[in-house]
Amino acid sequence: MKIFSCQQCGQTVLFENTHCEQCSSALGFLPDQLVISALTSVDNAWVALADKTEPAKRWYYCENHQHQVCNWLVEEGGSTFCVACELNRHIPNLGKIEERQAWQQLEFAKHRLVYSILRLGLPLVSKKSEPEDGLSFDFISENNVVPEDVSAMTGHAAGQVTINASEGNTVDREQMREDMNESYRTVIGHFRHEVGHYYWDQLILEDDTALAQFRALFGDDQEDYGDALEAHYEKPNAEWQKDYVSVYASSHAWEDWAETWAHYLHIVDTLETASDLGMSLQPVGKNSENLAVMVNIDPYHHDNFDDILAQYLPLTFAVNNLNRGMGQPDLYPFILVPAVREKLAFIHRLLKPYQVV
Repeated sequence: MKIFSCQQCGQTVLFENTHCEQCSSALGFLPDQLVISALTSVDNAWVALADKTEPAKRWYYCENHQHQVCNWLVEEGGSTFCVACELNRHIPNLGKIEERQAWQQLEFAKHRLVYSILRLGLPLVSKKSEPEDGLSFDFISENNVVPEDVSAMTGHAAGQVTINASEGNTVDREQMREDMNESYRTVIGHFRHEVGHYYWDQLILEDDTALAQFRALFGDDQEDYGDALEAHYEKPNAEWQKDYVSVYASSHAWEDWAETWAHYLHIVDTLETASDLGMSLQPVGKNSENLAVMVNIDPYHHDNFDDILAQYLPLTFAVNNLNRGMGQPDLYPFILVPAVREKLAFIHRLLKPYQVV
């Protein structure tokens, strides 16, 4: 994620901000330009200072802005929902404060996901306009009335991503993480994983070359999925660390892809932030030269994935240790063995043709 500035006063602003803390200007995100912009009010609409189009466009907040879950902007005459909120099908019951707060956390994570998808230049269309090939999200809770034929279980099926709304509750999510014996469980991680299944269908399934390369790295996608998961839960792979980024990734080729895809998005998003901040490491200890790094590349457009990892890994080592000093879990509690790095590099090559200038 980039670091943004208020065009009115220069104050640093963050992705979810709706007002500048220094000059009080209203802020909104321009999805077509991928920038947070200061806004000025004109005739019951907004003019975005970051928008250089002539004549100046009139912008409006997304319909979900009223619920404090979205700061994205829509053009005059278009949908009242932004490109991210247009993907929603079912949302939690807003009559309950706990559900509203959980939905806010889900939306904040989903909007960051959509930002990454737009940065990558990947096709993004709602099922509302393309029922067969589009993407859609359900945020379902067992505490609400679950729509007919809709499951509250987090997962993906043919472009329909479901995130159990309880994942937006920190206590519930942490309890589930402990129950599942996971080292990492976050809302953004769920989104990145589940949308990985969607893009497997979009980018690999119908491409014979990509499918052959996928099978050489990730295994047989035609293996019975239900049987594979049942076997995994009965007896997890004790040697998963040799070839996989997580034990769950070892359950089936599809899950290996989705887990690796999620980690690819973890990496490029984190590195973009570090690059925008101009972060660098100059360790003073003996034999620590391999940790020295200046983060200065745009991971979304840099061709060589080895360069990306060369900057990412020292960064995570440093931040992991900073977190430990504050009694917090590691930011990135994973080891990227050679087999995983090769899979990540495959994803990077696969996405290169979609890059936007």
